[in-house]
Amino acid sequence: MKSSNPSPLRGLSPRVLFLTNLGALTVALATSGCNGDAAATESSSTSASSTGEGPGSTTEVDPTGGPGSTGQSSTGGASSTGSTGSTGSTGEAITSSTGSTGAVGSTSSTGDGSSSSSTGGDTELPPEEFIKVQIVALNDFHGNLEPPSGKITLPDMSKVDAGGAAFLATHIAALRADNPNTVLVSAGDVIGASPLVSALFHDEPTIEVMNQLGLAYNAVGNHEFDKGTAELLRMQSGGCSPIDGCADGTPFPGASFQFLAANVLVAQEPIKTLFPSYAVHEVGGAKIGFIGMTLEGTPGIVTPAGVAGLTFVDEVERANAVIPELTALGVEAIVVLIHEGGYQAGTFDECVGISGAIVDIATNLSDKVDLVVSGHTHQAYNCIIGDKVVTSASSFGRVVSDIDLEISTLTGDVTSVTATNVVVTRDEADPDIESFVSQYKVLAAPLANKQIGSITATLEFMPVKDGPGHATMGLVVADAQLAATADPKFGGAQIAFMNPGGVRADLLYPAAPGEAKDGLVTYGEAFTVQPFGNSLVVMTLTGAQIEKLLEQQFTMAGTKVLQVSKGFTFAWSASAPLGAKVDPASIKLDGVTIDPVKNYRVVVNSFLASGGDSFAVLVDGTDRLGGATDLEALQAYFAAHSPVAPPALDRVALLP
Repeated sequence: MKSSNPSPLRGLSPRVLFLTNLGALTVALATSGCNGDAAATESSSTSASSTGEGPGSTTEVDPTGGPGSTGQSSTGGASSTGSTGSTGSTGEAITSSTGSTGAVGSTSSTGDGSSSSSTGGDTELPPEEFIKVQIVALNDFHGNLEPPSGKITLPDMSKVDAGGAAFLATHIAALRADNPNTVLVSAGDVIGASPLVSALFHDEPTIEVMNQLGLAYNAVGNHEFDKGTAELLRMQSGGCSPIDGCADGTPFPGASFQFLAANVLVAQEPIKTLFPSYAVHEVGGAKIGFIGMTLEGTPGIVTPAGVAGLTFVDEVERANAVIPELTALGVEAIVVLIHEGGYQAGTFDECVGISGAIVDIATNLSDKVDLVVSGHTHQAYNCIIGDKVVTSASSFGRVVSDIDLEISTLTGDVTSVTATNVVVTRDEADPDIESFVSQYKVLAAPLANKQIGSITATLEFMPVKDGPGHATMGLVVADAQLAATADPKFGGAQIAFMNPGGVRADLLYPAAPGEAKDGLVTYGEAFTVQPFGNSLVVMTLTGAQIEKLLEQQFTMAGTKVLQVSKGFTFAWSASAPLGAKVDPASIKLDGVTIDPVKNYRVVVNSFLASGGDSFAVLVDGTDRLGGATDLEALQAYFAAHSPVAPPALDRVALLP
């Protein structure tokens, strides 16, 4: 890359063309509730649908495409039905072109790469010009169609409400208005762990909203696998749910954007990916390669059944392996969309003390990578790592990354990258998106607005920074699960353990819109806290196994402190080495130290029971008994104990 002043945009005409490269791979997977063949097939070419960007967009379908090709064309818009991956097909690459936007931001990266080429003889080279392409990026939307709770902290330390699909649409439209060369992308978890308005309809409304926003590509995230591979393939290709059909009364068209999954393999020899590894996007005469990946550790944080038959490989190795394929296609501008991220201490557009997996990933990615769009940690940052601009846009659509690429018309190289994270303020709602979401709110309202209990103060799901790791909402969830299974006929549980990632939101004390008074808790609010529908599993563990379980909270990848039920306590040290962070003498039930050889009845959700979040010792639990869902347990707890007060944060202690 090199630094250069951009020249005016010239002769940009939008069109969309999706074609896979020769040797593309098509995979149809069949699991429970999904039609299709389990066999993987190879095809020379596959088409994908139009993203609907630009009034002149078209779709061309290669007649030699595999079973994922629908043979349909589109003139743009969200109603396109010719998406790659329909019936579960995959390919190695997609090539598209579209008119799309450019903006200037705060973080920039430049290089000094060559801007000339030789054509032989006395041929005079044309003057070098530059095309500005705007990448608008989001991550971890999680079906938050309605304005989510939580605020964004501004540089002056004030806080502002942000997010909501209708407001997101307005911001994206404003960015596109500046330049015809905008590509909207996502770094994963568009769906999964969603609030009721989306989840009640299997996240179909969120996919349709993303179609309307003109999303072009989404790197698969771990939560896209929550309901298994067959359901994820349905998200791409469309069709009514095998569980309850078309619950909203209309056919589901599937995604007009393309899922990408370079490091998610259905076969290793030869390599076959669940979705295409990358897409080649032509915009304004420039080619940009988008490589999409999720974190290698996805199997450890997803229910095993959700990723059965899949292999998740190293992100860096896989990205670097496919880059030569892109360069062979004449692509020099390369963007990595990755569902993995980091942590920083600054505000939403800063990079203060960046840490986490994304640091090593960005550092070790090929120098041919110009930009890394990341996610997963729900952080917002704007960094330069390993000479690459690396962005993340918080979560729930509260922030977008506005990234300007300057691309040489001679070499196709990116000559500069500039990025700014922009808060999605709630100034003006897009009326079409607002109307669309309202339709689903009306359908969901009878269930969502049902009062299930009350609270005396806000229950927070995020632990206090630098504290021992527990939070009031997580403790209430653990108490609810213990209460649901303490009776001997329901398992006789003595201790409940809850994974912190399974608690998704606060329960706010101030009255929500439509509520009569402060402190009321509705089914919809409880669903947002516990959206996964996991069942409860009671099992027997020895005291020694419980100690091992507590040590498994701490790994090289990070710390996940379990939320524990009333009566159970323990203490851990941040400075102690892995495997010895928990003080055995501090592990107590009702004030009595746990006996290593004694048996205890423990309740966890089905995700943890199958070894989720790398709590492998739970797989060895014996005398298992299944029970109600986690949400049913929470409802019953509120019914029996309202008003519920925030528990004291005294169950987990932090040692020096």
